[in-house]
Amino acid sequence: MTIGMSTINNIFQLLGVLLIFIFVLAVTYWTTRWIAKYQQAQVFHKNIKPIETFRVTNGKFIQILKVGEKYIVVAVCKDTITMLTELKEDEVMEIPLEMKQNTNLNFQQVLEDIKKKLHQKQK
Repeated sequence: MTIGMSTINNIFQLLGVLLIFIFVLAVTYWTTRWIAKYQQAQVFHKNIKPIETFRVTNGKFIQILKVGEKYIVVAVCKDTITMLTELKEDEVMEIPLEMKQNTNLNFQQVLEDIKKKLHQKQK
């Protein structure tokens, strides 16, 4: 009889550990989402906005930033940030926020939208 009882005990322990694991995963998931939304709200609607980032090597990036109404290109290294140049507004193709967030678009739709915007800029 003790063998049957210990098996049931082991099953309950396994289920308890599994439930705790699922609970910890759920709490981690929701906390991560909450922190991401909080950080996005902190960055959103500020005067400095990153437009594009290009990784050159490990720890070295080139970024296009919109500072107020100006576009600047900076090199970002481990310990330094160096301004490279200033761009004119027509030299920068900014991808609209709705295109960045909408993952349901297929490649053809994105390509058509970009073609339309380029055609409008040329007029």
